[in-house]
Amino acid sequence: MPGLRHQALRRALRLAGATLAAAGLLWVGGFGLFLASLPPQPGDPPRGAGIVVLTGGAGRVDEGLRLLEADPSARLLVSGVHHTTAYADLVRGEGRASETLAGRVTLGRSARSTRGNAEETAAWARTQGIDTLIVVTSSYHMPRALLLLRRALPEASLLPHPVTPRAWREPGGRLSPASLRLAAQEYMKWLAALAGVTEDPFAPTPQAEPRTAARTAP
Repeated sequence: MPGLRHQALRRALRLAGATLAAAGLLWVGGFGLFLASLPPQPGDPPRGAGIVVLTGGAGRVDEGLRLLEADPSARLLVSGVHHTTAYADLVRGEGRASETLAGRVTLGRSARSTRGNAEETAAWARTQGIDTLIVVTSSYHMPRALLLLRRALPEASLLPHPVTPRAWREPGGRLSPASLRLAAQEYMKWLAALAGVTEDPFAPTPQAEPRTAARTAP
């Protein structure tokens, strides 16, 4: 009898090991596909489209303002702006004609997550009557942003306009330990969003902040 129990235990351990190995291989393969599917550098966007910048990464707001400056008929939403941040704080040091652009910029202050960005953007786009939206965010964040935006705003055409982090533009930068760690974290968040589990199961619960509706700058 003890021998039979030991055999059953060994079989169970071998099965568990094989399952873990298969899951690991599946994760690595999926992560490789995730990296390969990150959107390339964008081309020239259409004129007259709405622009949304999802805050949280360097260069995003500057790229959104550049797109806005190049198209006098466009409007811009900066989603996820902190309640104490003013328009002047966002454009400080950018060297752009901030006063001439301010009337076409809306600061969205209610979003606290990518899911919140999607909901805030959908409400703004519908209010503005916008059906084509240029999405500006970091390249590694784009898959999750588009996934949640499509769920919140299925009737709109979404055009990804990724911003490549500076570190990723360096030779071998995408394969550096820090870049791979960041991409792996985002891959896990994307999987969670794909499954509809949660916005970010690994993030601490943020402290509550006053929530105000999006408003035109400043």
